[in-house]
Amino acid sequence: MISFLRKLIFVDFWLKLFSLGLAVLIWLTIGFSISKDVSPIAILTRDLPEKTFFNVPVLVMLPASDVRNVKVDPGTVQVTVRGESKLLDDLKIKDIRAQVDLTGIESARDLHQRIDITLPTGVVEVRTIPSEVEVIVPPNPDSKKNQP
Repeated sequence: MISFLRKLIFVDFWLKLFSLGLAVLIWLTIGFSISKDVSPIAILTRDLPEKTFFNVPVLVMLPASDVRNVKVDPGTVQVTVRGESKLLDDLKIKDIRAQVDLTGIESARDLHQRIDITLPTGVVEVRTIPSEVEVIVPPNPDSKKNQP
């Protein structure tokens, strides 16, 4: 009996483990697509409609203790996204986050930072115009106080 169980588990062990992993991946994909009401076939075929949003505001990420007046040019961007029609119909400009991370930057002039776009699940960024913004970060007055 023990020999039978040992053969059942250990013969072609890696093939069985690979099959189990593939089955779990398929199960998770189908479960995700049912819960999010997104067709996995539509995502793979890439024949999804596109929608362009104009005047998406660019948000600046700074530490909470930083109270400097940062200037970003341009202040808005154009974002084109792709997804299922149902998702695009429900998508609003407030669901799209265009942000620039300035944490760790003390001061800068003529700094060009890439815009990071955050979208809801099932929606993919196609392009952002412009893809970078010019940032002017004035010197932090608190950093001068801490210097000897």
